[in-house]
Amino acid sequence: MGTPMRIALYQPEIAGNVGAILRLAACFAVPVDIIMPTGFAFSDARLKRAAMDYGAAAEVVRHANFDAFDADRRANGRRLLLMSSHASQRLPDVAFRGDDVLLMGSESAGVPDAVRDMADIRVRIPMAPGFRSLNIAVSTGIAVAEALRQTGKFPQ
Repeated sequence: MGTPMRIALYQPEIAGNVGAILRLAACFAVPVDIIMPTGFAFSDARLKRAAMDYGAAAEVVRHANFDAFDADRRANGRRLLLMSSHASQRLPDVAFRGDDVLLMGSESAGVPDAVRDMADIRVRIPMAPGFRSLNIAVSTGIAVAEALRQTGKFPQ
């Protein structure tokens, strides 16, 4: 199947969102990189409740900070695609690769400008006029589904 696509979470703040993303990751066999620090303890009951019994099946790598994550990503030759409500590139217009890393910013602040500028592609999910953003877990699901569809990597 080759090198899998990855989800990266930049300093996530809400345990329930991370739990939902870990459940998604387990179901679609997409590994998750968590860029520390988080706004909650990894033993948080809300994380476990949202992930349910799927959380343990998710492949998770925690990185001490963005520099450690980025060094690993670059060493593996992966593109970084930042999901952002401020991006100009529309999700359906992006040509995904099977080993891309989809980076989601923190719930309240997104990512710093320096991280944004390192992204190979900045992507937004188009939505009806007057709406600004979706929940991070919902956005992750939409982006991962489109990327897997394009690359033919949906699980059988």
